[in-house]
Amino acid sequence: MTNFTPAELAEHLKGGLLSFPATAFTPDFEFDEPTYRDHVAWQARYDVAGLFAAGGTGEGFSLTPEENARVVRAAVAASRPEVPVLGSVGGWTKNAVANAQAAEAAGAEGVLVMPPYLTECSQQGLIAHVGAVAEATRLPLIVYNRANAVYSADTVVTLADRYENFIGFKDALGNIEQLAKVTAKAGDRLFYLGGLPTAETYALPLLQMGMSTYSSAMFNFVPEFALEFYRDVRAQDRTAVVEKLKRFVLPYLEIRDRGKGFGVSIVKGGLQAIGRPVGPVRPPLHDLGAQDLEDLKALIAEAGVAPAADHEKVLA
Repeated sequence: MTNFTPAELAEHLKGGLLSFPATAFTPDFEFDEPTYRDHVAWQARYDVAGLFAAGGTGEGFSLTPEENARVVRAAVAASRPEVPVLGSVGGWTKNAVANAQAAEAAGAEGVLVMPPYLTECSQQGLIAHVGAVAEATRLPLIVYNRANAVYSADTVVTLADRYENFIGFKDALGNIEQLAKVTAKAGDRLFYLGGLPTAETYALPLLQMGMSTYSSAMFNFVPEFALEFYRDVRAQDRTAVVEKLKRFVLPYLEIRDRGKGFGVSIVKGGLQAIGRPVGPVRPPLHDLGAQDLEDLKALIAEAGVAPAADHEKVLA
């Protein structure tokens, strides 16, 4: 039984910051459910609008269908009703449908349709893929415009017309022409969120494109800073946004860009740096090097963005 209708969920999500909890693994790369539940519970104590379980930062691409279901179920159990958990559905269509149905059974409030990786997709194929997921679950769904899943404006409108539970469009390309077409043609029927890597970098300009929110990976380990940054973006306080970019985000990008896949690895490095480790990343990703981790620790300290020690007061 969900707590939100599709329209209510869209309205709720578009008004606050979103994030993807990192999935905890043991040293031998098995799902570490107790640590993951603790991490999600800590994240959910903050005033965040929603959490996407088993997403990109959560290494959903490395999870078996059974693991995906366990991760979503654990996130739902660890969060609180005011912070809805959405599952992530990926891979080929039958796998995506199984993920969606498992997310619904686990009590998730919605799902994010990840790109079906590797092969290129036609618009007809994307309509069939998303349609199969939409018809397999009553949960609201959001599509992720990324990699080989690039949705034309006409495809977005077609899906919105056919499926009431299609509520959102997440973008990780930053193609202004495409975004203008999608937001103009679909209008208020959907809500729009940013999903470019380290989305803070692009948040202020994309706000003008109608993207009132975005998913923050760094919320995993510097949640107060991430929420302050989001508030500055929504207030269109360019001075405050630029100050935070220079103080933390841009130096963070320099560390992130040292290795392939570090967009995920640096999040687990950040959690290790603040004393809340959630284990390694799974191959073929690899963890930050020793110097990278030391540099990240130093940056967190110098920028003054470490989370408060008293986590129980974060909602005050």
